[in-house]
Amino acid sequence: MLMETFSDAVHLRNDLFSYQREVEDEGELSNGVLVLETFFGCTTQEAADIVNDVLTSRLHQFEHTAFTEVPAVALENGLNPAGTAAIAAYTKGLQDWQSGGHEWHLRSSRYMNEGARSASPGSPRPAPAPRPPTSARSSPRRAPSGCAPTHVPYQKVGPSVIPDIRMPFPLALSPALDGARGHLLEWSRRMGILGEGVWDEDKLESCDLALCAAGLDPDATQEQLDLASGWLAFGTYGDDYYPLVYGHRRDLAAARLTTARLSGCMPLSPEEVPPPPVNAMERSLIDLWARTTAGMTPDERRPLRAAVDVMTEAWVWELSNQIQHRVPDPVDYLEMRRATFGSDLTLGLCRAGHGPAVPPEVYRSGPVRSLENAAIDYACLLNDVFSYQKEIEFEGEVHNAVLVVQNFFGVDYPTALPVVQDLMNQRMRQFEHVVEHELPVVYDDFRLSDEARAIMRGYVADLRNWMAGILNWHRSVDRYKDEYLSNRVHGFAPDRTPARPVLV
Repeated sequence: MLMETFSDAVHLRNDLFSYQREVEDEGELSNGVLVLETFFGCTTQEAADIVNDVLTSRLHQFEHTAFTEVPAVALENGLNPAGTAAIAAYTKGLQDWQSGGHEWHLRSSRYMNEGARSASPGSPRPAPAPRPPTSARSSPRRAPSGCAPTHVPYQKVGPSVIPDIRMPFPLALSPALDGARGHLLEWSRRMGILGEGVWDEDKLESCDLALCAAGLDPDATQEQLDLASGWLAFGTYGDDYYPLVYGHRRDLAAARLTTARLSGCMPLSPEEVPPPPVNAMERSLIDLWARTTAGMTPDERRPLRAAVDVMTEAWVWELSNQIQHRVPDPVDYLEMRRATFGSDLTLGLCRAGHGPAVPPEVYRSGPVRSLENAAIDYACLLNDVFSYQKEIEFEGEVHNAVLVVQNFFGVDYPTALPVVQDLMNQRMRQFEHVVEHELPVVYDDFRLSDEARAIMRGYVADLRNWMAGILNWHRSVDRYKDEYLSNRVHGFAPDRTPARPVLV
């Protein structure tokens, strides 16, 4: 976080100062001001003001991380005074870079600074004057408050408004759906998921996770669909469990210990034995891991375990924000949302059977990462649109893209929703663009075999099914509907006290 906020601030500052040179003189398209000017359909000045606000917010996050989170990490890892001092010196170096870079941009004749060389060092320069927005999508400027906790939780927002969502791909469902529903109920009982006070059968039924799995992989056999449904249940249950149990108790230490224990439930070697499970999450993860990785080598298991670790550690990040009552800024949120959604896990499971025909370098290439991120962002934003009422009104949640836009721009729900809708639909268009124009170049550049090209076409089809299946699932299930949310006790299961986590 320290390095990413530093990097964001450096590059956003450069975009502000270099706009005229890059866009007007050089015809450059990759500039943050131009990106927002195009997306919002606003004036250059308005776009520059928004970029400046994002820059300010990233610097606030840098300060927050440096003064609160980095010392905690040093303490957690048992660093000696010399090690702690080294981190402090590194942080000071990043701060010096920021201030030095800012002064250089102010004084350099490279950018829009006529007479800059005659200005005295450190002399103040007038900030660009904010101007009123020219359209509904061009949201008014906010006072950049950084990490200030200003959101009031549990506001009455009414049913989630579902806008027009672009979906160019057809839906298909696995014929094993009905069998997977019955198996998931029995498996959830056996794992203890329905016995800890967080979920009961009604909540499990409201999720209908087998329906989601059936859309994600319409060609799945019964065994494959049962396994996929289990993974979805584990992820969804954990995502509910952390804020309900640890958030209500403000117990970040217990959440971190739980996360560390979950990582230990995924041995890299077949000879390793996982620890005895102490709760439903550990029991279900041990079961899913054993079934998924049977026959895998340690090298094949390692990225899959890393993907689960990324997801569970992101839940702790969410919990930390919840305890601090902090609504993330847009950059922070979108980057971390991919992790909290379990995106790496989903992609890892999709790739598991691809074999060596597709070199790892292909997956690391820019176009393939762009393809994956577009699909992931589309699904994450889609979830936020449908879950808005559930999260804002009933759960007091701060991690929702619509709320992030509201908080950052200081606008209401009807104004923020079209911004998220536009971003979601643009991510779909980016996905289509990469498939049509960029992937063929990747195939040629890497000289992929016919077999590898067929595998990549199958991967694209998997991602299309993934997005179509997720949209169908959100439209179908009760989990996000006002009638369901309003007619039952939301939160812990009725008449049942949630089990206190067993920490060993």
